Amino acid sequence: MKPGNRVPSLCLGAALVLLVGSLALSRDRFTWVLETFPVLLGLPILVLTYRRFRFSDWMYAFLVLHTLILCTGGVYTYANVPLGFWMQKWFGFARNHFDRIGHFAQGFIPAMLTRELLLRTSPLRRGRWLNFLTLATCLAVSACYELIEAATAIGMGTTADAFLGSQGDRWDAQYDMLFALIGAASYLVLLTRAHDRFIPAGPAADAR
Repeated sequence: MKPGNRVPSLCLGAALVLLVGSLALSRDRFTWVLETFPVLLGLPILVLTYRRFRFSDWMYAFLVLHTLILCTGGVYTYANVPLGFWMQKWFGFARNHFDRIGHFAQGFIPAMLTRELLLRTSPLRRGRWLNFLTLATCLAVSACYELIEAATAIGMGTTADAFLGSQGDRWDAQYDMLFALIGAASYLVLLTRAHDRFIPAGPAADAR
């Protein structure tokens, strides 16, 4: 990391503000925990491993964006986010589709993280195998998330409806995984070259 680089600290501060603000505004604290759990789990890991492995500034910025999406879902629940209702009105959708944005991001942003991590910690080089493993990892994570949702629904019954946000769609889990896959593929097609300009040469290259 370049001397005086404050981007990671600013991103950490922004993420904490989003978490605290969304918790204060949330309508259901338990649903907020479920919706923001990826941040609650991932943020401490990033902080604890920061001295040994620092992601690119690009990655930290996009993780803040992902935090914003998750916190928005935590405040309103995905089925009740106002943006989704506006989209429903503008485009004539049959339901609130904000959760599709969330699952698109669930593929798009983790694909960045996976690809950068693999490039800097494994023998993999840029090319088809790296892209394939990035896609496969993101789809696997999305599938695991759907299994967690299913387990939550079985264990909690209707109490978990706000977390699931399926809105009566029996194919909701399949669509969620599809949008995560589309998100990951979109990143690989559109932004890898731009991202590469920010990726340090190695795991310790920016720690000097």
